Amino acid sequence: MMLITLKDNVVKEYQSGTTTYDIAKDISAGLARAACAAKIDGKVCDLRTCIDKDSSLEILTFDDEDGRKAFRHTASHILAQAVKRLFPDAKLAIGPAIENGFYYDFDVETPFTADDLVKIETEMKKIVKEGAEPVQFYLSPAEAVKKLEDEGEPYKVELCKEHADKGEDISFYTQGDFTDLCAGPHLMNISAVKAFKLTSVTGSYWRGDAKNKMLSRIYGTAFPKASELQEYLDKVEEAKKRDHNKIGRELEYFTTVDYIGQGLPILLPKGAKVIQIMQRWVEDVEAKHGCQLTKTPYMAKRELYKISGHWDHYLDGMFVLGDPNDETKECFALRPMTCPFQYQVFLNRQRSYRDLPMRLTETSTLFRNEDSGEMHGLIRVRQFTISEGHYILRPEQLEEEFKNCLELAKYMLETVGLLEDCTFRFSQWDPANPKNKYEGTAEQWELAQSTMKTILDDLGVEYTIGIDEAAFYGPKLDIQYKNVFGKEDTLVTIQIDMLLAKLFDMEYVDVDGTKKNPYIIHRTSLGCYERTLAYVLEKYAGALPLWLSPTQVKILPIADRHNDFCCEIAKALDEIGIRCEIDTRSEKIGYKIREAQLEKINYMLVVGDNEVEEKNASVRCRKRGDIGKMGITELCNMLKKENDEKTVL
Repeated sequence: MMLITLKDNVVKEYQSGTTTYDIAKDISAGLARAACAAKIDGKVCDLRTCIDKDSSLEILTFDDEDGRKAFRHTASHILAQAVKRLFPDAKLAIGPAIENGFYYDFDVETPFTADDLVKIETEMKKIVKEGAEPVQFYLSPAEAVKKLEDEGEPYKVELCKEHADKGEDISFYTQGDFTDLCAGPHLMNISAVKAFKLTSVTGSYWRGDAKNKMLSRIYGTAFPKASELQEYLDKVEEAKKRDHNKIGRELEYFTTVDYIGQGLPILLPKGAKVIQIMQRWVEDVEAKHGCQLTKTPYMAKRELYKISGHWDHYLDGMFVLGDPNDETKECFALRPMTCPFQYQVFLNRQRSYRDLPMRLTETSTLFRNEDSGEMHGLIRVRQFTISEGHYILRPEQLEEEFKNCLELAKYMLETVGLLEDCTFRFSQWDPANPKNKYEGTAEQWELAQSTMKTILDDLGVEYTIGIDEAAFYGPKLDIQYKNVFGKEDTLVTIQIDMLLAKLFDMEYVDVDGTKKNPYIIHRTSLGCYERTLAYVLEKYAGALPLWLSPTQVKILPIADRHNDFCCEIAKALDEIGIRCEIDTRSEKIGYKIREAQLEKINYMLVVGDNEVEEKNASVRCRKRGDIGKMGITELCNMLKKENDEKTVL
């Protein structure tokens, strides 16, 4: 007999060798029907797994993240089975569950089309009705490789050989007439996948490497109930309406041009104005926080990056000008980050403890050689501008300065309206990774990470842990944000660096007269301006708060004879810093109002004969509708208050 500890520390006794599924049935028939996978002593496993010793057990349903993954991974196998039935020559690559669904990559002679998705989805429904039970079996590495070679599955052979190096048996799953290399877990029966939808097909390089063959990737999603699927699809349709790629182009914030290049957007006047507003605000706020503005070059010789470690750890992400392998000639690279440049400010002369903390900031234009498949609108690009800073300090100043960096970032994100949807990730190194991915020793990393953990815990930050997400020189706190489609990216980062100062011979004279290496905090305050603009456009569906709007007020004269008074209003608004335009077109007033509404203008001022005579304007607010007539002084006071307070409606 064995003791199984369930949720809420309930302990039950079972025969050794009992499966997790049988335990779920013993708890309740409803739980067994809803079960997708199990977690034994913290490790996710198949419901068919037998337990033979005292263990803790959690039955995972679709409500649990790992349960959803098992459910949707089963759906990806149903997709692959359908493709192999309809397109027998298709070669299988990988088919993982992802956050909002699943995908499967195939090597096919002709890429799949939207019409193909309809046929595949129909075949998937037939397969689900067959109600096969996935069955797991194992082969030795040699047997597994031979099986896959005989079946003509080169991508699976490549994956299998990698696992074969470990010397362990290789796991496969069979459902009906379909078998796939897979570690699982899978559902007990594929008939549980009652609601699914294939959502798109795209191209994707094998293993994400542009040097490899382009495969055809089919995306889909799956749910236990049709109502849940429909709710999700409705959300996706709403997300499409809010997609900054759609809104930003329609409202003329940015555009892209094929012959300029992917990931190199053109900011149109509206987009450029919003980013200018944010930059000036950020620089002013940072100055009040004791930051010193710097301006450094966009490129440097490879020698700088060799000192910092970027040449060894980040070369693939850099744009190199010249032959990186020819040491006889000068070779430059566009900067992917500003840190090694700003260190030169510190190194300009001898420093003492009295100079610290030194808070160096810059509105930095950076360049990163992103993979083509990773780029998306303004969110992930190859050239971008960032509110970057490096705080050079004494060890005893670390916690207080880290706290200040976090409070500054939270204030800025709250002001633009994004903070409430942010999450925090403590990004750490992976000691199991090859040594050349990170600078420093295990002891140095342990010190840096334990120090950061103490700081985060002292500040009461709720965070998840991201293993192997650290910078190559230190751990970091990443403030994460999801776009309307659920794709997560880092918006702001705060990093602790105890290593690079030594590489650059950065020293300060301490109180006791000895020379010491400082600590460094790498941080952003609002992050990448292009990415922030994208998220703001999505957050507000293009209807930006007054203080961020490129055009805040449209003045709408009913007839030409009202233009002179409209100019008086515009002058008064300009004097208090309100951005306004006068629509002098010979159009009906109803048309002008509708046009202004479509442009997401915050306030519209209608001016006719009565308004000219009474020296006021009929005010219409985008959010509140008709406000009524207001005198110019009253109107200016209202707009200035809202603008200065940076009100988020």
